[in-house]
Amino acid sequence: MPVPTFDKFIEPILRYLAVNPEGVPAADAHEAAAAALVLTDEDKQVLLASGTQPIYKNRSGWAHDRLKRAGLSSSPRRGVWVITQQGIDVVAANPATFPQALRESIATRFVDQSIEQLESIRNGRDLVQAPIAASIAIASPEDRLEAAVSELKSAVADEILDLLSRVTPSYFETVVLDVLHRIGYGASRSDLLRVGGTGDGGIDGVISLDRLGLEKVYVQAKRWQGVVGRPDVQGFYGALAGQRANKGVFITTSSFTQQAVEFARSVERIVLVDGASLAELMIENEVGVSSRLVKIPRIDSDYFDE
Repeated sequence: MPVPTFDKFIEPILRYLAVNPEGVPAADAHEAAAAALVLTDEDKQVLLASGTQPIYKNRSGWAHDRLKRAGLSSSPRRGVWVITQQGIDVVAANPATFPQALRESIATRFVDQSIEQLESIRNGRDLVQAPIAASIAIASPEDRLEAAVSELKSAVADEILDLLSRVTPSYFETVVLDVLHRIGYGASRSDLLRVGGTGDGGIDGVISLDRLGLEKVYVQAKRWQGVVGRPDVQGFYGALAGQRANKGVFITTSSFTQQAVEFARSVERIVLVDGASLAELMIENEVGVSSRLVKIPRIDSDYFDE
């Protein structure tokens, strides 16, 4: 199942801290929350899109951040979480389960407030006095950032495919060779040659994988609107046979039928790249696309070790 949003971690973490009032290692709290939420080993192995951390640990950490902002827990030293008296009061006031409004209030109400500003809050009932929006999208900052990046990538991918649909066929073939070179084909750009044109025999480009040109990859690049079927892929396979070639890449701005995909798998020497994959490759390798760095601050815990 999908890993729950970080607000779902708030209650199990606070209850775990309540039965361990002397404080616990953060790692233990992560695991206790995962167990309370019935996460499987597979769930716990799912990483953030950045690949830097398991999602459940990230969301557990943000849940504790909100608990600290609400004055319900503290972190007296690195890697240790401790419940406060106010946190104990909240758990005692809600022996069965936290009301949804309470959980949402902890998750959202204190984001822009310092912990010191919350000292006047006395118990769990005070936490829900602020109005709660009817539809609150609970997401950690990493989740929101990744969602925004995903949205931007999707928009850029759509624009790439729109632009590719309007370039000339010969320029599209050049773009394809640029992408293949950027991902590692050919020692230099001159090792990738565009040969498309009348009588090209279904071959639009040739890539020399070594300096002597003993090993080559043949490319077909088609700016098609309709779905590419098995006959088209078979035709490319025949063109490869005519060149006595062992490797071929068929790239299109559209997509392939299931029969075309199955045929390519059966011959084992043709790779198919559809429009969505081509756009993704162009974004990842910055072909016709530029990117900018966003600095995300994180505490350097080693700096603060005395």
